[in-house]
Amino acid sequence: MKSKIYPIPFLGDFIGGEFIKPTAPNGSVERRDPGDLKKELITIQFKYEHVNEACAAAKKAFRSWADKSLDERKAHLIKLKETYIAHQEELAEIISQDSGKPLWEAKTEVQSMINKIDVTLNESLKLIEEKRVDQAVGSTPGFLRFKPRGVMAVIGPFNFPGHLPNGHIIPALITGNTVVFKPSELTPAVGQFMAQIFEKAGFPKGVLNVVQGDGEVGKRLAMHEAVEGVLFTGSYETGFRIKQDTLAHFWKILALEMGGKNASVVWDDCDIDKAVYENLIGAYISAGQRCSATSRIIVRKSVSDEFISKFHASAKKLTIGYGLENPFMGPLISSGSVDKYLRFQGIAKRENAEQIMRGKVLEFDREGHYVTPSINLVTKADPESVYQKSEVFGPNVAIYIVDEFNEALKIANQSSFGLVLSVFSKDRKLYDRFLRQTRVGLVNWNRSTVGASSKLPFGGMGKSGNNQPAGTFAIYSVTYPVACLEDQSPLDLSKMHPGMNFNLESFNK
Repeated sequence: MKSKIYPIPFLGDFIGGEFIKPTAPNGSVERRDPGDLKKELITIQFKYEHVNEACAAAKKAFRSWADKSLDERKAHLIKLKETYIAHQEELAEIISQDSGKPLWEAKTEVQSMINKIDVTLNESLKLIEEKRVDQAVGSTPGFLRFKPRGVMAVIGPFNFPGHLPNGHIIPALITGNTVVFKPSELTPAVGQFMAQIFEKAGFPKGVLNVVQGDGEVGKRLAMHEAVEGVLFTGSYETGFRIKQDTLAHFWKILALEMGGKNASVVWDDCDIDKAVYENLIGAYISAGQRCSATSRIIVRKSVSDEFISKFHASAKKLTIGYGLENPFMGPLISSGSVDKYLRFQGIAKRENAEQIMRGKVLEFDREGHYVTPSINLVTKADPESVYQKSEVFGPNVAIYIVDEFNEALKIANQSSFGLVLSVFSKDRKLYDRFLRQTRVGLVNWNRSTVGASSKLPFGGMGKSGNNQPAGTFAIYSVTYPVACLEDQSPLDLSKMHPGMNFNLESFNK
């Protein structure tokens, strides 16, 4: 499995326990290391018919996998954890080169993949334990049980190409579902390596399938008749198209995690140095390519000069470079992302934002998609501003200066996204007010917007998504509740309904 030779050989799609290369492919995608464009990582080929074959393999494997005992499925996941651990260095290196993120960050992603198995087995399963309800109807007891849905489609993103799809796959498998996973076409090498790890871990054929390809592959997978649910992480635009494409498939569960325009409130009684440090991480880790990234910082006027000065000075000192050399920030994922990032610099300026730190392209000896962080001071909050309402998905942050709570609250709530809010203050009552009056899925106190716990639910409101698609609550997206009334008492004719003449002895004469 270890590959130090580049390009990585394309093995094909992983279907029914085997890697199958497409004959007469519909297309191909060449991927290069975004931090070293001279290095070809992998060139994949894809075939639309493989979606049908993968779904058929998953459907065929479903009944026998679902019929296994929970302990049997646990044993497979424990073996997967051991296999992840055995290959964590290789996996981290591939994540770093496929996505461009620094190696230290890729290693934390792999650790999150390993931890997800423990959290699912030790925490998430508790949420769907069988429950007994005495005297549910009269003297008859009732039971609540959770069953697997069937074939689940997992459509993964590029920014966490291992951790985020893994966060869907593990809950799906432990509860008895089978999976067809489509990695992002921007990070196909990670998807292939994950398939190799599942193969080495010895999962039954067809339980986990991987199909590579472009957006059309994802569309066909989401719309496939055999698929009972779509677990997606990515942009709002793509998630919206999945919703549209599956409108007629009303029975399908859609768990959509679709981004954010996250705000951080810095109040005058906070620990300024901590607020600067946490917001630097929130804005610029992963080159700003996180759905939970800090996009907006709302600062109280009395501390705005000090905060902005320290934040700006610290942002200029962040190291940027090639992922395997462990800088703080690596490149953006693609030339298209660079173009979008630079375009929003111009949009912000045209909409009268003051440029505190200009984002620009960086040129190194290694050619890559490198840019510098940027900071814009917004002088007037405007929910219709293209810059203020759009997810840039790059290392950019907008700063707002306010006087009072209501002004800060209005800005925090002006976004149509609703994922994360951070509040920096020593005042618990202030934090509680933001907690009560903002419409977001996560609220952090004196911590940045990034770095969510897998032991808690993860998901947002509005354009950020639905169904708490990640974290512990992911277990609900891959199961459905079944209500059972279980009556073991003998027939009592004394309780017959009025108007009935029910006598078995007369039937037997």
